[in-house]
Amino acid sequence: MSPKSTLVLVAFLTLAGLALFAWAPELDLAVAGLFFKDGAFVAASTPAGDVWRRVFWDAPYAALAICLVGYVLRRSGRSMRGPNGRATIFLIATLALGPGLLLNGVLKEHTGRPRPVQTDQFGGDWAFRPYYRIDGACPSNCSFASGEAGTSAWTLAPALLAPTPVRPYAVAAALALTAATGALRMAYGGHYLSDVTLAALFTILVVLGGYCWYARGGSRWI
Repeated sequence: MSPKSTLVLVAFLTLAGLALFAWAPELDLAVAGLFFKDGAFVAASTPAGDVWRRVFWDAPYAALAICLVGYVLRRSGRSMRGPNGRATIFLIATLALGPGLLLNGVLKEHTGRPRPVQTDQFGGDWAFRPYYRIDGACPSNCSFASGEAGTSAWTLAPALLAPTPVRPYAVAAALALTAATGALRMAYGGHYLSDVTLAALFTILVVLGGYCWYARGGSRWI
C-alpha cells in the first residue's frame, strides 16, 4: 500500500473513531472501569507501573537520539548509513507538530476534559465529559488527548525510515509500543480509551503526511 493510500485509510479510521466515541461515550467509562479495582486504578503508584511508564516515555526520544547520531555520523563521513537532512527534518517536524503542538500544546490545554481518576465515577470530584465537550472542570494538562500515547505513536516515523528488510518489524514494534503505552495510561487512570486511541491516530496522520512529503523528494534511508 502506498503512503497516500495508507494516509487515506488512517484518515477514515480517525473519522470512524471520532464518530464512535461521540456516539457511545459510555464506552470510555466501561473500559476505564476494567482498570479500576478496589477503589483505585490498578497501575497507580505501583513500582512496576512506574518503571514501565519511564521506559515508554523514554523510548521515542531514544529513537530520535539514535537517528540524530546517525545523521551526524553520516554528515561527518564516518558512516554511509543513517538519515539524510530531509529525513531528519521529517523526524523532528512530525514530533514537534503532532505530540508537541497538536496534542500537548492545543488539545490538552484547551479541551477541559477531566482524567478518569479525577471524575466522580472513579473517586474524583469532577463530572465526566465526552471528548468533544470542552466545558469540563480540568484547567490544564487535561485528559484529551494523551500526549504519551501520541509520542509513542510518533515512533512510526523512524520505523518508516528503517531499511526495507526490517521495516515491517520496526513498524510492528512502533505500533506495539503505542498500544502498550495507551494501556498503561488507562491502567493509571490517566486517560480514557478515546484519549489514547485518537491521540495515536492524530499523530499517525501527521507522521504519514510528513512521510508523503519526505518520499516526494526521492529520499531514502541509505
